[in-house]
Amino acid sequence: MAAKFISERNLKFLLYEVLDAESLTGFEYYQEHNCKMFDMVLKAAVKLAKDLLWPVFAEMDRNQPELANGEVQVHPSVRAIMKQFGEGGWITSRVPIDLGGEQLPHLIADACDYIFQAANYSATAYLGLTVGAAHLIESFGSQMLYDTYVPSMYAGLWQGTMALTEPEAGSSLSDITTMAEPTEEGYYLLKGQKIFISAGDHNGVDNIVHLMLAKIVGAPPGVKGISLFVVPKKRVGPDGRLVPNDVATSGVYHKLGYRGCPIVQLSLGDKNDCRGWLVGTPHSGLKYMFQMMNSARVGVGLGATSMATAAYYAALEYAKTRRQGRKVSQKDPKRPPVPIIEHADVKRMLLFQRAVVEGSLSLLMQCSKYLDLQLVLNSEEKEKYNLLLEILTPVAKTYPSEMGIIAISQGLQCLGGSGYCDDYPLEQYFRDSRIHPIHEGTTGIQAMDLLGRKVLLQNGRALSLYGEELQATITAAEKFAELREFARQLRAALTELQAVTQHLLSIAQQKGPEVFLADATLYLEFFGIITIAWQWLRQGIAVQKAGPHAAAKADRNFYQGKMFTLRYFFGYELPRTMGLAQRLMNNDGLTVEMQTAFFND
Repeated sequence: MAAKFISERNLKFLLYEVLDAESLTGFEYYQEHNCKMFDMVLKAAVKLAKDLLWPVFAEMDRNQPELANGEVQVHPSVRAIMKQFGEGGWITSRVPIDLGGEQLPHLIADACDYIFQAANYSATAYLGLTVGAAHLIESFGSQMLYDTYVPSMYAGLWQGTMALTEPEAGSSLSDITTMAEPTEEGYYLLKGQKIFISAGDHNGVDNIVHLMLAKIVGAPPGVKGISLFVVPKKRVGPDGRLVPNDVATSGVYHKLGYRGCPIVQLSLGDKNDCRGWLVGTPHSGLKYMFQMMNSARVGVGLGATSMATAAYYAALEYAKTRRQGRKVSQKDPKRPPVPIIEHADVKRMLLFQRAVVEGSLSLLMQCSKYLDLQLVLNSEEKEKYNLLLEILTPVAKTYPSEMGIIAISQGLQCLGGSGYCDDYPLEQYFRDSRIHPIHEGTTGIQAMDLLGRKVLLQNGRALSLYGEELQATITAAEKFAELREFARQLRAALTELQAVTQHLLSIAQQKGPEVFLADATLYLEFFGIITIAWQWLRQGIAVQKAGPHAAAKADRNFYQGKMFTLRYFFGYELPRTMGLAQRLMNNDGLTVEMQTAFFND
């Protein structure tokens, strides 16, 4: 099967026609870049994805990591991938030039990550974790920690991880029991267990560097007592050589999907010699970790979108070439079968997939640009984009994660029985995608974060800024006759969102937090659909500006396809908010009142 897993045309449409990536080069921080350079970077990313990542996409799934002789054995390509991405500067693409990086805008670097993840999500997990962990040390660690660990991580020689979860403390981090005892030598001795640690051990690198949450002996209870430590699998000895650090891999999980990257269980301090070095100040670990966590949550959304995009193109290719049946208006059995893409229901499934993946990608690229603007603007504007990122992060993580699964399922449906077999990649995409609503904070946690915290942030300022962004798009869309009806629908949906939010806030006062948050997941779904409708209207504006001037037939077809997909989203998906609004305005407390005993047979 042809290795088309993304549309370069769509990616450039979003970067240049919707988000005006070139405008970032007007800021001093990014002034060394230009569009020609951006295009060269994107072209190189596509080539690397096709040549290095895609060829082992299925192999890494079928040859799962195994624990042997105390170390996890992974696909041989992992070491080559880590090394090549390190040497090519892809791991340091966002790092400032004065620290040896390329200082690319997040918008472009994230677009490259999207390309890589669409080609082989498991392979890119090693890279993303290393980038996040190294940046955490760079941001909050001492110079000694930076010098000891970061250069080797950025070179792709050492792996970085995020070690939070414990057997009895999953999302409830206040309950972690891993302890850190201070010593007079400046390090801490750690003891405990960690589970579900992605890339937590493997032979594709020379060392693993864990960014680990633990509690210092005598620390305050709950989240206020959590500290962050660098805990390497191998520490640097007095002679500069790496020596074991009493971090043992006690198990590797065999998973439904996303099999190319191991997830392991770690045992710390079995020999009372697991050394960790404090990052920043004591009891500030959760604050530090949330830098990596928030980035990881948006990264999960990007990965989900990438995977669903690749599945869409696999389904599209199949639908164009698979012949079966005839149009319902053509009854003559002597007529040749038509490609299944000619059937209206197959077009509906493809439109659904395209609406989800291109709407999601638009949102994620929007978040990337907000991150860039937050970096280069003055303090007042910086605060604006920080708040917009805060309120959009739960949506950017969850909508692609939840809807990506459904989109891939519809792609599999296009292939029929063939999609259920491993001759085609759809079944692997379907398995791989199921992790996204779970890791880095489940959908339920994202929902409570949105409704219980982000909506209330700074007395509702984040929500107000979100409304202003949508309203600006609505006003701009009203200038085009072809978009006025869609602008009207989005305005009505935004008004409904504001009414539902006010109602829920009154419920919080009347009935307390449990009833208030009982249907938070439905609120997040409601919010997410409206957000993606906003992104489609933004794309519609770009189409109306460029479409009438398109000379090439391919461009005219591209813009027409965009408008049909916009019409699909507003006609098929946005109406779902009406049912959600009706439920959210009820708040009868049904799920709160349901008793555990009532589930018994």
